[in-house]
Amino acid sequence: MDRDLALLTKMFEYDQGSPKRIQHMLKVYGFVCYICAQEKVDASIRLIAETAAIVHDIGIRPSLAKYGRGNGYYQQIEGPARAEAMLRELHYPEAVIQRIVYLVAHHHTFTNIEGLDYQILVEADFLVNLYEKNMGREPIESVLHKVFRTATGKHLMQQMFLDPVLEIPTSQ
Repeated sequence: MDRDLALLTKMFEYDQGSPKRIQHMLKVYGFVCYICAQEKVDASIRLIAETAAIVHDIGIRPSLAKYGRGNGYYQQIEGPARAEAMLRELHYPEAVIQRIVYLVAHHHTFTNIEGLDYQILVEADFLVNLYEKNMGREPIESVLHKVFRTATGKHLMQQMFLDPVLEIPTSQ
């Protein structure tokens, strides 16, 4: 079985009963795949970014159980060990595991983004979160200017949220 397919299957099982988390993960994964393809990233960066997209929110379930909340701060604490265990079980290479663990531990940290894999993951997660949280134009424009760096991510933001023909909800 394809490694991504096996990992996706494990994450479906892990998040069973939570269609919102499963759909969020699939949307982030889809945007990561698209951005990687459009940016023509090399195979090693693509492997890490796509794999990280699948497990990036693995810390939500244990954060909810342990702290009663699943926000980004707690996800970054609880997610890395679970991601590492799942990736080891599927025999991912050690260097890939270590980078993904780092990304899971930092995917809600938007300063000092180092590496194209990290940048793409953050942009894809923002594309989904901004939509799911129905954010207004002001925060969308702020994120676009402060966080987005890839041409593809910027283009997607413009197409999805900032097309002047579309009605954008105001900030709440």
